[in-house]
Amino acid sequence: MTGRHDMAGTYGFLSTHPPTQCGLATFNSSLAAHLTAGGTTGGVVRVTDGGDDDRSAPTGRLEPGGLDVVHTWSARSEGGWWDAAAALNSFDVAIVQHEYGIYPGPDGADVLPLLRQLTVPSIVVLHTVLAQPTAPQKALLEQIVAAASAVVTMTGTARDRLLVGYAVDAAKVSVIPHGTADHAAAPTEPHQRPHLLTWGLLGPGKGVEWALRALARLRDLNPAPSYTIAGKTHPKVLEHHGEAYREGLHRLGALLGISNAVSYQPVYRDETSLGRLIRSADVVVLPYDSREQVTSGVLVEAVAAGIPVVTTPFPHAVELLTDGPGLLVPHRDPAALATAIRRILTEPGLAASLAGRTRELAPALMWPAVAARYGALADRVVAAGPHAVAAPA
Repeated sequence: MTGRHDMAGTYGFLSTHPPTQCGLATFNSSLAAHLTAGGTTGGVVRVTDGGDDDRSAPTGRLEPGGLDVVHTWSARSEGGWWDAAAALNSFDVAIVQHEYGIYPGPDGADVLPLLRQLTVPSIVVLHTVLAQPTAPQKALLEQIVAAASAVVTMTGTARDRLLVGYAVDAAKVSVIPHGTADHAAAPTEPHQRPHLLTWGLLGPGKGVEWALRALARLRDLNPAPSYTIAGKTHPKVLEHHGEAYREGLHRLGALLGISNAVSYQPVYRDETSLGRLIRSADVVVLPYDSREQVTSGVLVEAVAAGIPVVTTPFPHAVELLTDGPGLLVPHRDPAALATAIRRILTEPGLAASLAGRTRELAPALMWPAVAARYGALADRVVAAGPHAVAAPA
């Protein structure tokens, strides 16, 4: 499905939002842009931590071609959920991004009274579903699902985890994949040696140290591969630990004797620049430590761009790549990482075979198709009314 649905009328979006630089903000910005591409009205209630970006641009249009920010909910404003709910109630349907910790209160609990205050139907998008939540996290998510008109997970794994591990109404839960821009046609620059790529916000758990150790095992290749690590340090990591993780990677690269093969690019890229970078890669390496991650926008973008992926078996990777366009390797195993990368770079036909497996997957992952599914779900929740349950997508 690639058509657009606009029966829902107007959309209110609750999330972090540019110029905040995080995956949630990027996701919300893209979804909002595509849902309103045909002229449908929408507005953003932007969640901030009360820092400099909050004070400098609290309302108005914060990105070229983006939606207006109609209200800013600062994490430092006690009871701010009340005014945020009032702003969302001016639209026909509210689309709420959920991640623990972006809203005020313990585990971001202040989103719950907001949902209960809404007089319009709501769709809550779950970016994280923990397999082993704390008791408060479990209770909070169960109450969020109960308060929402509909809930979206981005993978079947996340839906299964939600239905098995939490007391929720299965009829409310739909699976709609994480969207991606179409990078397949992005221009590429020729390079003299194989190019490995990891991108996204940097911090402990990213597993880049294992990829560096794998790179050291590939120096015998002729030519030996280069490795780009693109992305700024995650703002929460920067706030609490500074650049300690990145500095540790620099030290490790020097110790391994591979510093000249590694390029650190601490910038947050726009869509066009990111597309060029992804298309320049021969292999995307996702050496994440996490065994919990049920949603990865980076993984979706790599797959949709047709670039072979080597990744650890976090849940989204297992779901998307099993018999698909990538190779799974054990966590924290640089030897296995190196072996998989070596296979893609040297085994005749393997890279083309892996890239070819994206052709069936990619169309459903593109933002127009993903937004159309959100539009259809929004139509159903609006037709059902604010307190009814819409059929899953």
